[in-house]
Amino acid sequence: MPVYEYWCPTCKTRQEILLPRFNSKTPACPKCGANSLQRRFSTFMTQKSYKAVYDDILSDSQLTRGMMNNDPRALATWNKKMSGGEPVAPEYQETLERMERGEMPAGPPEGGDAAD
Repeated sequence: MPVYEYWCPTCKTRQEILLPRFNSKTPACPKCGANSLQRRFSTFMTQKSYKAVYDDILSDSQLTRGMMNNDPRALATWNKKMSGGEPVAPEYQETLERMERGEMPAGPPEGGDAAD
């Protein structure tokens, strides 16, 4: 079932509503009960497959060269591409920031285990 975004001109709120079908009757506003909801264009996200991410990384010769040479900046870039923009764990954030500055961390991030 798709989720649709609506704007209620009566109470001036945006609502996300789950509907059984695309052509379902426009519902009443869940906040104020008005029958004046207006459907809005919603944005959506697509996620690349891991293969597409790897292909993207391997097609970047500067990045792969940096990774082959253990360049911390390249390794930080690789990590960002592999995570798909998702935030990293707070204990790893400092390590990534150091790598982006060109510093190679001496060991696993705090709380990490070298055996992992």
